[in-house]
Amino acid sequence: MAAPLPQAPANPRSRVILASLIGTSIEFYDFYVYATAAVLVFPALFFPNQDPATALLSSFASFGAAFIGRPLGSILFGHFGDRIGRKTTLIAALLTMGVATFLIGCLPGASTPGWTFLAPALLTLFRFAQGIGLGGEWSGAALLATENAPEGKRAIFGTFPQLGAPIGFIIANGLFLTLSLTLTTQQFATWGWRIPFIASALLVIVGLYVRFRLVEAPTFTRVVESGAVARVPLARLFRTSWRQLILGTFIMLATYVLFYLMSTFTLTFGTTPSSAAAAKAAADAAGKPFNPDTFVAGLGYTRPEFLIMLIIGVVFFGAFTLISGPLAERFGRRAMLSTVTVGIIVFGLLFVPLAGGGLVGVMAWPILGFSLMGLTFGPMGAQLPELFATNVRYTGSGISYNVSSILGAAVAPFIAVALWQAAGGSIFFVGIYLTGAAIITLVALRLSKESRDLDFTTIVE
Repeated sequence: MAAPLPQAPANPRSRVILASLIGTSIEFYDFYVYATAAVLVFPALFFPNQDPATALLSSFASFGAAFIGRPLGSILFGHFGDRIGRKTTLIAALLTMGVATFLIGCLPGASTPGWTFLAPALLTLFRFAQGIGLGGEWSGAALLATENAPEGKRAIFGTFPQLGAPIGFIIANGLFLTLSLTLTTQQFATWGWRIPFIASALLVIVGLYVRFRLVEAPTFTRVVESGAVARVPLARLFRTSWRQLILGTFIMLATYVLFYLMSTFTLTFGTTPSSAAAAKAAADAAGKPFNPDTFVAGLGYTRPEFLIMLIIGVVFFGAFTLISGPLAERFGRRAMLSTVTVGIIVFGLLFVPLAGGGLVGVMAWPILGFSLMGLTFGPMGAQLPELFATNVRYTGSGISYNVSSILGAAVAPFIAVALWQAAGGSIFFVGIYLTGAAIITLVALRLSKESRDLDFTTIVE
């Protein structure tokens, strides 16, 4: 009797969890470092000849460049992820993001002779490269977790790459907070801000070590053995799964708007002086001009104070991300996410009373927002991959996730600042913006089908 064919080696569960978690932690760390610097440092460093409001909007515009790169990255890395495998593609995505982040930390400011136009141009280019890398990272990490998950635990395993978001946020902002407390304002603006970017190289080395030890996902190995690898995954995706692509994109919409309002806009609003007199005093102390015509009031907290509030909120983000997995397994993805999305609709209507509720209200604002974020973001690690067949799953889940990032995240800080300024300091319409996005997501969820019990090894021809 012929000996049975050897089975492909399986990845130990601990290695799957660590590899999917550490990669997205590094990727989101890199991303948040830029988001924080875009508020705190980049307006003055790379756009010094503009008034503060315009410089902030320019900084957010460069922040948005990554979201143009993300869907392109999902197509690029998705092509190779569905053709040659998940492992190699994940390594390449991590390197792309890490190198771009390191180079941002080496850039001179626009005030440096000869760098007036080159510095902001390269900043935007490297930010675009960050987006390319993250565009390939998330879907690969989600597939690594879910395609190696035990039966009935895809949503639970899918929450581990999602934990990279709060972990990366806490590390990035905790480092910025430490630097803010230990360095003078001048030291931080001159060289201190570079440390989080350059330090990312050490994190990338750790991530690469873990991922090189992986073996290919069993579900993709079956695709190769059956000869069903898509020659052009993007073409097959649009031919067979265009409806899932549209639904997946809008299912993610509220999640993105919520997160970037809570992590980026709130930092701007929270640290803006609460009166014109306070803003003028701060401008005079920094030796900068002050234009009362462009001033809009914020909450007036110091940068360290509000960063601490955000970090506390993100702890709830991580906790509720873990809670979301078992809930999605018990009640199903569709029902669970629909309920949370209704909560986001209501939360958008509470922006003004929470922000105006003193310290208790302001502290409750990020806690509630990030708790909802954990509940809606956690199940996405399983929900989006489950929409697509194995041989187009990397491309399909990646495009849905990252096109949604353009619609929901790239423009979110820019729109929020514009609405805040147009309303003369009120954030009522910022909350309405979140509520509107959540209504769209709820409609997409109701049009989708429950995917908890589907066959995860399906292949489309």
